[in-house]
Amino acid sequence: MSISPQLSRRIGVIGAGQLARMMGEVAPSLGLSVTVLATSLDDAAVATCDEVIVGDAQDPSALDALGESVDVVTFDHELVDLHQIEALESRGVVVRPSARALEFAVDKAHQRRTFFDAGLPVPRFLVVNSSDDPRLSSLLDELGDPPVVKASRGGYDGRGVLFPRDRHETLRMIDDLAESSDVVVEERLQLQSEVAQLIARGTDGSTALYPLVTTVQSEGMCVEVVFPAQVTNELAQRASELAEQIASLIDVVGILAIEFFVTSDGLFINEVALRPHNSGHWTIEGVRTSQFANHLLAVSGEALGDVTALCDNAVMVNVVGSDQPSSLELAMTVEGAFVHDYGKSWRPGRKLGHVTVLGDSAAQVHVRAWESARAYGTRTREA
Repeated sequence: MSISPQLSRRIGVIGAGQLARMMGEVAPSLGLSVTVLATSLDDAAVATCDEVIVGDAQDPSALDALGESVDVVTFDHELVDLHQIEALESRGVVVRPSARALEFAVDKAHQRRTFFDAGLPVPRFLVVNSSDDPRLSSLLDELGDPPVVKASRGGYDGRGVLFPRDRHETLRMIDDLAESSDVVVEERLQLQSEVAQLIARGTDGSTALYPLVTTVQSEGMCVEVVFPAQVTNELAQRASELAEQIASLIDVVGILAIEFFVTSDGLFINEVALRPHNSGHWTIEGVRTSQFANHLLAVSGEALGDVTALCDNAVMVNVVGSDQPSSLELAMTVEGAFVHDYGKSWRPGRKLGHVTVLGDSAAQVHVRAWESARAYGTRTREA
């Protein structure tokens, strides 16, 4: 597949982590080039991209340099200053997703309020800037159990998401987080499971819905992704409907990932990301057009690719650095394992790569994925 000459061929990515690395891996097959804004030449994506600009994602001069060298700018992460992204747009730089859309991932308070106003299913919540907020006491009384306390901005992979044990700890955590951002205080739901829905959306509003997957979390980080999702057909259909509604509301261009809580009362929205997402890594081997390819196709203005699954079962396991360095070579000896190394130096707790296994047997796929991940040296425990 190649990009038409009139479309955006040079893609700039703010951030140079593993997501940008995997964009860089697929870009040549699409006739695209990728330039990354990296914090250093040691960043994961430097090995796969065409050009590198070294600078900070919140440095206006670095953003200008990126914008001037490409046709369209997209993102590897959401740790950006929205005012600076808006300034890029005002100077004529094409940014996809837009600053307006990206706010839904950058600011959890904005996301919750807008989704609630639109009638979308979110947990009961309140946005405060201190524990002295007069509305807080009634919400905590109504919830009964301790809530979840989230920083409105800046958190990811469990950072900035706290689980207090009692009211005293709740109030203390609110004030701690309020030093740097507004705080979202929300109901701690009783979960049956968690699922993730990816949807790609083009510049013309067309969409492509990826298969729903079940996700397993540990210590605030995704441990495992399972296809097909372990839910009813009715719930899977509801996830698809909500994804279409959310994508239209946000007016996203590119990949939108939605994490849902599964409860006895149905689906509730947990988080959204407007970029390729951990829950979609299995699509590299498991779907005709991976999330990385479709993200680049969307932001370049091209038609979206086919998202039909190529397997009956798939399991993706994240490899997170254990107490000892990993063995990439040993992980690759497991039959059927697709091992993705992110080119990072080993460090306990650091995401080093992921392993995907496809197959006819759900049980066998699960066993082999974890066998490879353990050989790689992951510290995460089998789901």
